[in-house]
Amino acid sequence: MLEDKPRRRWIRRPEASNWGDFGDDDQLGRVNLIDRRKVLEGIAEVKEGLTFCLSLRLDQPSAGISTARNPPDIRPISHKGHARFDMLLSPDWNDLVNDDVVTFFPQYSTQWDSFCHIGQLFDADGDGAEEPRYYNGYTLEGLRPDLTGDDGQWPGMALRPLGIEHLALHGMQGRGVLVDWHAHHGIEKQRISFAQLREVMERDKVSVERGDILCLHFGFAGLIAEHDGQVDSSVLRATGAGLDGRDPDLLRWIDETGIAAIVADNFSVEYVPSTASPDAHRCAGLPLHEHCLFKNGIPLGELWYLSKLASWLRENGRSRFLLTAPPLRLPGAAGSAVTPIATV
Repeated sequence: MLEDKPRRRWIRRPEASNWGDFGDDDQLGRVNLIDRRKVLEGIAEVKEGLTFCLSLRLDQPSAGISTARNPPDIRPISHKGHARFDMLLSPDWNDLVNDDVVTFFPQYSTQWDSFCHIGQLFDADGDGAEEPRYYNGYTLEGLRPDLTGDDGQWPGMALRPLGIEHLALHGMQGRGVLVDWHAHHGIEKQRISFAQLREVMERDKVSVERGDILCLHFGFAGLIAEHDGQVDSSVLRATGAGLDGRDPDLLRWIDETGIAAIVADNFSVEYVPSTASPDAHRCAGLPLHEHCLFKNGIPLGELWYLSKLASWLRENGRSRFLLTAPPLRLPGAAGSAVTPIATV
């Protein structure tokens, strides 16, 4: 007897989305375009053997900058009533040991967003009722935690679809292309249209191709690193540029180029807060996140430290490099800290 084919999880897909284009059960989105050819194209950019760490220290930007996320808290683990800090492993040996436990917010500092980080209320069934949906029509139905217990556990989180582990397993290694907005416009806070972005790219002769990872240098993370994370939050919030997520030309360009992922050195890649038309009934507060994560499976990287790489590329008349940036293989996670490495 033939088995019934599993029912597709959606009937309607959002406008300007690619749901189903990579398969009904796809959880990689545009990352599928980072194939063997793109890895080889990235490797072909290695001429000098120089590497650049593109991560901030994971205790940056600074304490108190986010109400929902905090810097890592590192403490020694306790073993048989003793803290494993500078501890003699055995009275009969001369080995010393240190072991840590870390309370860790994986999206506090340099990070990748997974596709389950941002979803939307959307009528995917065509029944007239909006329901919570994520990239390719996935839902979290059946995984909502029971918070009535005393143990504070959230069972089922590791089973959440679209977790960051899928990007880790794929590898996230390919060709990076850097656009140095900061070199032309400084660190002034502003909303960047596609026309403005295209002008900078044309002046620097930067081109982006299908499967590339676009990296945007605004200078924001450089400011954080320059001051060792000790920058007043009011200064940070009044600093740095971001893409205009409501610019239809920008969204169309992202679709047409086939960019596999977008990275920036600011908090959210896009300019926040975004603006909505006065007659809008209800719309996305983070429209670029909606377009990339929810509609098209394009990972977003935030708070990457790009300043030293940008300087070297400019001095050497280049914009492309090998980028290696796998997230943690943490099942079900909505995002992950990452230590990206650029090799030139």
